[in-house]
Amino acid sequence: MKVLVINCGSSSLKYQVLEMETESVLCKGLVERIGIEGSVINHTKAGMDKFVLTVPMKDHKDAIGHVIDALTDKDHGVVSSMDEIGAVGHRVVHGGETYASSVLITDEVMKAINECADLAPLHNPANMLGIRACQELMPKTPMVAVFDTAFHQTMPASAYIYAIPYEYYENYKVRRYGFHGTSHKYVTERAAAMLGKDVKDVNLVTCHLGNGASLAAVKNGACIDTSMGLTPLEGLIMGTRSGILDPAVLVYLANKENLSIDQLNTILNKKSGVQGISGVSSDFRDVEEAANGGNARARLALDAYAERVKFYLGGYLAKLNGCDAIVFTAGLGENSITMRESICKGLESLGIKLDPAKNNVRGKETVISADDSKIKILLIPTNEELMIAKDTAGIVASL
Repeated sequence: MKVLVINCGSSSLKYQVLEMETESVLCKGLVERIGIEGSVINHTKAGMDKFVLTVPMKDHKDAIGHVIDALTDKDHGVVSSMDEIGAVGHRVVHGGETYASSVLITDEVMKAINECADLAPLHNPANMLGIRACQELMPKTPMVAVFDTAFHQTMPASAYIYAIPYEYYENYKVRRYGFHGTSHKYVTERAAAMLGKDVKDVNLVTCHLGNGASLAAVKNGACIDTSMGLTPLEGLIMGTRSGILDPAVLVYLANKENLSIDQLNTILNKKSGVQGISGVSSDFRDVEEAANGGNARARLALDAYAERVKFYLGGYLAKLNGCDAIVFTAGLGENSITMRESICKGLESLGIKLDPAKNNVRGKETVISADDSKIKILLIPTNEELMIAKDTAGIVASL
């Protein structure tokens, strides 16, 4: 079966076509500036150079139409007709409490995605645009919603509830949901395979570390806690996001700087994190370069980032009461040798011992712990598109 994976943003669209028998990527692409002057599609067929086409696209339906044209192009395409696409898997950011797994898209599912729009106002409406466009252009092709929040819906209430008046949870579903679930699920399955265990028998702390970042405590293959909350703002220090902080900071700054709620929201989401501390960049490569050049604020940003990861890591080890492995994934987790060293340094008493030679690697699935480390340390490049495709193919195969 060939599966088309769609990930829609408000003005962009990422896609891949995968052949599920071999789990290989046949092509992938990115559509940018949808509804904006200068709309462009970047399409790459496996084994070929990138094909770039600048063409007006007034909406997501136009964009999906150009994706279909690219997929069926005689030179750059991978199918002779869209009838060869067995299913479409859509990344949807927020599924609320309704969905703890991927589901076949129906009218009821569409309604539920809409109802979660106020929990993910930048993402769910864009995801819906992609679904509707595909339904209109591919009406006979089954479609599946794969939710970023789904993997974390096994958290117990004691882990997800906020200590605010309970009616806010009852009336508005204000609680912790967690994100990056597709990535955490993928590396959990890969970690189980690397450890030679059934996924239901593994206890892990999975560390999705990038510009957006989160940790998850995984017990017997299921999430029991994660660092993000109602929104992706909670938890770790990130590229431009603050992570956890004293809520009174907001009141204090609002009074001192005469800031509105919207201004505070912008500061916390777009001007904070590593960028806010360092004053250099939200790109960790730039911050590492500055730190190595003697920039004290850049060094502080990296040290603070590592400290926050350790804070959650230690808490999750306590909750698991026995851990098979720590998993590093995503852009920073996969590629920053020094950040992995900083996080693991000083954790030897907890049974976590990094091997410097094994750790001298980027973007490769491998074991990087010392041979005598009680808890293994794994490096696993994430593959959210493959996870979406696998979920999609599994659901459609059972129809």
